[in-house]
Amino acid sequence: MATYDFIVVGSGPAGSALASSLSRTAAKPSVLLLEAGGQNADPNLRVDGKRWLTFTNQEMNWGFKTAPQEHCDGRSIDYSGGRGLGGSSAINFGVYTIGARDDYDEWARVAGDDAAFGWSAMQKRFKQLENFSEKRPAHVADKFAKPDMSNHGTSGSLKVGFAAEWEDDVVPMLEVFEKGGFPINPDHNSGDPIGMSALISSASNGRRSTAQDLYADKPDNLTIVTCSRVRKLIFEGRKAVGVETKDKQYRANKEVILSAGALNSPSILMHSGIGPKNQLEKYHIPVVLDVPAVGQGLRDHNFCPLVYSRSETSTARKAFYGDQKTMDAALEQWKQDGTGPWSKFACQAGIGFFKLPSLPNHPSFKALPASEQALLQKPTVPHYEVFTHFPMHWFLPEFPPEKLSYSCLLVFLYNAQARGEVTLQSSDPDAPLKFDPRVLSEEFDRTAAVLALRDILDRVVQSADYQKDTVEALAVPAGDSDEELLAYWKKTISSSWHMTGTLKMGPPAGPPTPSWTRTSAWSGSRGSGWRICRSHPC
Repeated sequence: MATYDFIVVGSGPAGSALASSLSRTAAKPSVLLLEAGGQNADPNLRVDGKRWLTFTNQEMNWGFKTAPQEHCDGRSIDYSGGRGLGGSSAINFGVYTIGARDDYDEWARVAGDDAAFGWSAMQKRFKQLENFSEKRPAHVADKFAKPDMSNHGTSGSLKVGFAAEWEDDVVPMLEVFEKGGFPINPDHNSGDPIGMSALISSASNGRRSTAQDLYADKPDNLTIVTCSRVRKLIFEGRKAVGVETKDKQYRANKEVILSAGALNSPSILMHSGIGPKNQLEKYHIPVVLDVPAVGQGLRDHNFCPLVYSRSETSTARKAFYGDQKTMDAALEQWKQDGTGPWSKFACQAGIGFFKLPSLPNHPSFKALPASEQALLQKPTVPHYEVFTHFPMHWFLPEFPPEKLSYSCLLVFLYNAQARGEVTLQSSDPDAPLKFDPRVLSEEFDRTAAVLALRDILDRVVQSADYQKDTVEALAVPAGDSDEELLAYWKKTISSSWHMTGTLKMGPPAGPPTPSWTRTSAWSGSRGSGWRICRSHPC
């Protein structure tokens, strides 16, 4: 049995950051990073404009689906997750977002550990990770993109910033929001995300940056093993002393850290005998520790799209996406120097985080616990999100090619109150769990979803500045009543693959887990780290 000081399970953003930082400490401990998937070494996976397509690679994606969702017309929703070095950061959409400072401070309060989770501590860690470039095209006004560099790091391994070249309609879209009365924010990663901003991406010079970059120059005391799915933990009594893959075992002198995500970490625990006793016994798994909370508290961050065809003079998208030879030539240019259309199209967008002033007046808001109401009314906590320039034609197989000149706005529901669960379906450690997020099951969630969608329809889509280039609606609600808006959410809602909350943090008898979904960087790659010390199992 190979022995290391630390074993980290999962190479997503959380696992990669932890393994890299542990291995670089003065003590130089031996660290093993285990990854279920492959190396994701193909350089073409880093094309910035193709960041939206990597999740379709079946070898890089766990390919999970939710259970049929009762409140979403019985639909099973895609629950993609990254498999391979970099985890979900290797297949996500490169939207680099750091949460609101009030969220982190609430996280610290709930977990009882300000030094670990408070905003000042978290911001310091993010700054250590990132290599931020504030460069942007000369024509972009400071009000849309002028970060205060004191909020950013410039010496980390993760390269983040703005696209070197923007599509022609990006700035006009930001101006539509400004004229609609939305606040403008020059830096959504300052700790205060409220307002409309130019998107900060995990990319630089046309090349995507993923969690792999955190150990590009790894020290000798860090060992990385791929294609090694951890199936269960190894115990001595109730001490976790190692992990087991299909054909090998590894031992830890100090700690085992599970960082396999909100969907896979609970699976490893439950198949190891840590979890709800009734589930373990149902599948004849010996109980090491009865922990009913394992797998409970699943939360998500969901969106629905609004798609409109636009005048061909307002966007050059059709000329690019509608011509395979043009796209092929652009790829050759990207291979040469990282420039060209593949470093422009779908590489820069607007991103906005907003309050809904009327939300606190609704009965479903007033029915929330007092602590939740207080959190939602803190100044930096958003009620919903908007994302512009999403390449929807890649996600709708029936998308008409003659209408590639289009605009897509994604509307995201924030702070959903639904609490789902992940549960065993088999005694086989390689079988996926059952994932039931219970999307839109809470009245508050349905209220907030309708209000958010209506706000964008009224103040953006119906505005004169947006309407002047709109040709026809391609994917929109059937009407403008509350019932029709909610029906559209049910019909089109998607996960943004930010699953979280299935492994409770904080003291064993402490309060419930925090309520937000936006707790870490790299959109689409929320990790779930769960430390198992040798001295105690939880």
